[in-house]
Amino acid sequence: MKKTYDRIVNMRGNLLTVQAKDVGLGEIARVNKRNGESTYASVLSIDGELITLQCFENTRGIFTNDRITFLGKQMQVVCSESLLGRRLNGSGEPIDNGPNVQGDEIEIGAPSFNPVRRIIPHEQVLTNIPMIDVFNCLVKSQKIPIFSIAGEPYNPLLMRIANQTDADIVIIGGMGLRFDDYQAFIDNAENAGSMEKTIMFIHKATDPAVECLLVPDMALACAEKFATQGKNVLVLLTDMTAFADSIKEIMITMDQIPSNRGYPGSLYSDLAARYEKAVDIDGSGSITIISVTTMPGGDVTHPIPDNTGYITEGQFYLHGGRIDPFGSLSRLKQQVIGKVTREDHGDLANTQIRLYADSKKASERASMGFKLSRWDEKLLNFSILFEDRMMNLQVNLPLEEALDLGWKTLSECFERNEVGIKESLLEKYWPR
Repeated sequence: MKKTYDRIVNMRGNLLTVQAKDVGLGEIARVNKRNGESTYASVLSIDGELITLQCFENTRGIFTNDRITFLGKQMQVVCSESLLGRRLNGSGEPIDNGPNVQGDEIEIGAPSFNPVRRIIPHEQVLTNIPMIDVFNCLVKSQKIPIFSIAGEPYNPLLMRIANQTDADIVIIGGMGLRFDDYQAFIDNAENAGSMEKTIMFIHKATDPAVECLLVPDMALACAEKFATQGKNVLVLLTDMTAFADSIKEIMITMDQIPSNRGYPGSLYSDLAARYEKAVDIDGSGSITIISVTTMPGGDVTHPIPDNTGYITEGQFYLHGGRIDPFGSLSRLKQQVIGKVTREDHGDLANTQIRLYADSKKASERASMGFKLSRWDEKLLNFSILFEDRMMNLQVNLPLEEALDLGWKTLSECFERNEVGIKESLLEKYWPR
């Protein structure tokens, strides 16, 4: 039942405080302005009969006696096959000049999927990026962030993954995007021919903060709907730091007591509620989540990456335009390496990383003016080839070809007896 009130007791920024009762947290309300226009707001907090709402637009033009109607339902998003190829804002409204989306209305922010129906991840998601496929495998239903700093090519990396994934549906949740970043996602999907399987929920930097909070919930609600229909869905979220900053902005406006570095004490739960949507459903589809977390000042101990690291199953560390092998980790890679991939995968990957780490020590010795041994020279030669063939994000190779290239690189730099790989694998895979 809809309830209407006309007593606004306070307005601060995009927040309205209304005297009302019998409303629920997260409930949607319609604010009817005097000029005949209306805007929507969401219930943020309840203190007795004082209800605080976050407006989806600026509160300019709202009077203290304007009528506010509580709609008796949570925020919803329309989800159906007609969403494919569409672009919507954080309120779920089309921003691509297309018609209104038709389909089922589903509530956002619902609980995570029933654990009883979850299965252990066991399928690799191929990206044709050697630093992911060979060294830090992405596994279906994994939740993994890209830790980076502003200026690194994290959005182009997401675009490459979106273009080359074999997922049935790609959902992009953009938060705090500049217009050129937003346009780049559109151009990429059109040029790659993947627009027909792509859905975009976009919050631009100039949009209200509340829409930033809704973007991941809308993207994941749709992903869950499609996954229950047997679809494998890849969700790309950028940037979760903008999401956390929006929470911080709203919290400060509400005069709440901050926790670590000004962020709320609920930050861990706010992030976990979104990441835990990743799931491989028994007998149905899956949701895989790749997000971007930009670390302010490159500080990995900042509350956002620090909390994220406890929730997710590893991270891709983007540094210097490359995925850094020493800062990156996939905690689920053991589920697929050597089990669904080639038998030499694990030994080959570990050997290349070990030799590359040794090459860094050789590089330090060279920079300090020490005389280099022949082994040091071999290591330095290997590091040049490894960075060019494996770490370069422009390299586009299927997994089998990347493994073969790894063997070729080892054979060009070392003798068979120098790499420390067991003889049975050398006999089978060492280039003749």
